[in-house]
Amino acid sequence: MASMNVMEQSEVVMIPHDRIGVIIGRHGETKQWIEKFTETEITIDSSEGEVEIAAKGDPLKYWKAIKIVKGIGRGFSPEHALRLLSDEIVFELIEIPEFTGKNESAMKAKRGRVIGEHGAARERIERDTGANISVYGKTVGIIGTQDEVDKASKAVRKLLLGAGHEGVFHSLERRASQERFEL
Repeated sequence: MASMNVMEQSEVVMIPHDRIGVIIGRHGETKQWIEKFTETEITIDSSEGEVEIAAKGDPLKYWKAIKIVKGIGRGFSPEHALRLLSDEIVFELIEIPEFTGKNESAMKAKRGRVIGEHGAARERIERDTGANISVYGKTVGIIGTQDEVDKASKAVRKLLLGAGHEGVFHSLERRASQERFEL
């Protein structure tokens, strides 16, 4: 009987230093969960912020491990990032500098528009779309089904382009009521 040789792949993902501990988790639990459910081996160099993910089995699970690590690195909780284990869940990353250039104060203002006062705008988009949103550094990450991510991405992009909050929220509500009517 011929043995199947799994080609080993690995990728190094750079993670902000303040997110390394989140990837590791309490007593290494988060790292162990990711490794177990994705059939990978994860090596973390916390001094450099490098996370190496090595495939030990299914290439699709390896790809999911990379997305999970990137999601945690972009500010998602492990619980939200682990949703990416499902085939129906996708991850989109919006780069804020695409809307602002390198201007730090403009990026800060755009982050604030997406977050809203006391997180209200982000929470409203999450509630109205079902997606999870993380605003971290120069990015906005979105995790959910393709439809949820599409809706949330459209709303976030509108805010980053300067649309008013109420107009964006009204658009989300109108779309949701149209979908309910069509059912």
